[in-house]
Amino acid sequence: MQQSVTAGSLKLETSNRQILSIALPISFALLVPQFNYLINSFFLSRLGAGYLGAAGITGVYYLIFSVIGFGLNNGLQALISRRAGQDRLQEIGPLFVQSMYLTLIVATVGILITYSIAPIILRSSVDAELYIQSLTFLRIRIWGLPFLYLYQMRNALLVGTNQSRLLIWGTLAETLSNIFLDYVLIFGKWGFPNLGFNGAAYASVIAEAIGMLAVFLIIQFNGLHKKFALFSDLRIKWKEMGLLFSQSSPLIMQYAISITSWEFFFILISHHGRLALDISQFMRVIFGFFGIFIWSFAATTTTMVSNIIGQDKRDLVIPLIKKIARLSVGFTIMLFIPLQIFPDQVLRIVQDNDAFIREGVPVLRIVAIAILLMSFSTIWLNAVTGTGNTRTNLGIEFITIILYSFYIYFVLEKWNLDITYGWMSEWLYWLSMFSMSYFYMRSGRWRKKEI
Repeated sequence: MQQSVTAGSLKLETSNRQILSIALPISFALLVPQFNYLINSFFLSRLGAGYLGAAGITGVYYLIFSVIGFGLNNGLQALISRRAGQDRLQEIGPLFVQSMYLTLIVATVGILITYSIAPIILRSSVDAELYIQSLTFLRIRIWGLPFLYLYQMRNALLVGTNQSRLLIWGTLAETLSNIFLDYVLIFGKWGFPNLGFNGAAYASVIAEAIGMLAVFLIIQFNGLHKKFALFSDLRIKWKEMGLLFSQSSPLIMQYAISITSWEFFFILISHHGRLALDISQFMRVIFGFFGIFIWSFAATTTTMVSNIIGQDKRDLVIPLIKKIARLSVGFTIMLFIPLQIFPDQVLRIVQDNDAFIREGVPVLRIVAIAILLMSFSTIWLNAVTGTGNTRTNLGIEFITIILYSFYIYFVLEKWNLDITYGWMSEWLYWLSMFSMSYFYMRSGRWRKKEI
């Protein structure tokens, strides 16, 4: 029988009900921006051929920096969950404040890189027309980075303290404003300027600022700032910042390496033509949209594993991971079946083009299988994050990316095979990641780790 927790305690149980109470609000919060991203792709596809592909190049570039914030998010989430499990609530506020300072420093670096190094990388990687489109877009889009990072730190606080139900309000504020601004700024509706492709960049930056503001209003309105003394001491504390950076830096490297490999993948895809790039950009949308339940269960795994270890209940960790993995696979199968049965209809959401449908169907079937593999692989990987052994995460990612990069280079560039075979790299990626994460957790080497 599960031990009950004290009323008002932040200690978690390992029941299915507890898992779903954390995961489902996260999944809904993830669903809304992915729906927004789908709408964004729909708008850009109406501008003509090539714009969706250009959004793929710029989107993956921005994603490299956004996942750096995601790495800080996961590091902070694991620390907050551990402190919650240990009943050391007074340490949560200082950790959150230091995370804000750290993310603003990282955001400044990201902006400087975009204005100095990004032009060199893009000029040597894509054709002249795509270079001008992409660089102009990125120099606008990158200014949303500080807002995004602060927004992500909010996620860590709410999930780590079992307040995931509050995620949706900030997400709704950002998403609804983004959809509205996309429409009026891309096409120049209702008296707004017609900015075309760059309208999507301005819309995203403004929406991220609105989302960040909504988040902090929610924290204030619900009294979380008082409960955890979030802003009672705004001094820079190098010890807390150092702890957060130590936990997060391997995750930052892990996610940056992973998404950089996606940028490499999209550059190789661009050598196969605009149609191949448009199809692959939509596959990235599919990964995000249909992976919402997976990522919500992954985030739940991080916080629950860390919390349970904080309660010194290490023997419950492996059964907990298996339970979350089963739920993740179950929800994913419900999404996997429509992708396999109705691939034509799914593709027509973005483009009602015969060539796009004909070339896209086999790729979509490959991607659907990859999503199914991801549904359990990422659970085991995030379990490693929850233990605090983030350097192990980095090692797993590094080995996996080497295999992945060799595969896509030979298949897409050296042998010039169809992009369908290129997308099979996702099978290699997730199976490699699962096998190493699974054997690490089963080995028990994580049991002595303290954070």
